[in-house]
Amino acid sequence: MQILITHGTLARTRVLQFNRWQLGAALAALIVALTLLSGTVYHFVFLKAAREGWPVVSPLMRLVVRDEFAQRDRFLRENLDAMAQKVGEVQAKMIKLEAMGERVSGIVGIKPDELKQLAPKSAAGGPFVPFAPGAGLSMDQLKGTLGSLDVEADQRTDLFTLVESRLLEKRLADLMIPNSRPVEGPIGSGFGFRSDPFSGRAALHTGLDFPAEAGTKVYASAGGVVLLSEYHPEYGNLVELVHGNGLVTRYAHNSRVLVKVGDLIRRGQVISEVGTSGRSTGAHLHFEVLLDGVPQDPAKFLAGGEAASLAAAKPRRARR
Repeated sequence: MQILITHGTLARTRVLQFNRWQLGAALAALIVALTLLSGTVYHFVFLKAAREGWPVVSPLMRLVVRDEFAQRDRFLRENLDAMAQKVGEVQAKMIKLEAMGERVSGIVGIKPDELKQLAPKSAAGGPFVPFAPGAGLSMDQLKGTLGSLDVEADQRTDLFTLVESRLLEKRLADLMIPNSRPVEGPIGSGFGFRSDPFSGRAALHTGLDFPAEAGTKVYASAGGVVLLSEYHPEYGNLVELVHGNGLVTRYAHNSRVLVKVGDLIRRGQVISEVGTSGRSTGAHLHFEVLLDGVPQDPAKFLAGGEAASLAAAKPRRARR
């Protein structure tokens, strides 16, 4: 592109040449300059005119600003209404969670006094009033409601954490109760008085006998710690497990013991093998449950409906 510049008939003509990139740069610079100029005019002329009440200009600016403010207010109101509706839905869910938490806490045995400790000291009651679009909810009200919901959510979290803790305690306690059979197979002598196989006199049999072939695996009836692993004149190769809360189980007359004192044992773990060591007339496992050192009927501890059948089982052979 060429531009010719001349001042008269006798003056020398000047020729300016521009390529495509130079024209583009000049156009961009012009646009930037116009943008800055319009911004300057708007801020320093029109806004000043609107503030000082200049004739003609001031009413026009007020119309433009009022329209912008109206659009902004409408946008904010629509968003506030949508947020208010969501807050109402969350409130309804929180009420359901509260009712559910009370039911579950009752099931796991949490006392009402413990629930009161979770409630805030300055808690105020009242009916649930859901927000509706167009109800005129202010930003401060929305912030206050969201803050209350946050506090309630923390309380519900604490409650369900406590419930989970109690459930885990119960599960742990169940794992520590000797209610699994130590040996698969029929029951020999049950708990109670019987004729002693050696003396023939009536004597208390303090456990259950499980007749089995020598070498049959013996399983821990519950999780615990090995309290004793030694040879006893009457019990033979003896293993004792302590389960907490005063509960101890004994596994007697073993041919081989596979654990040592202090070992941590899980339910169903193999701890020994059936034998006929000690005061015994044949291969079997003698199984005892003691509570605070007092022998208990193991049939009452064994799981499911098996307890009743074990309690009523008829002795097959008299064993110690």
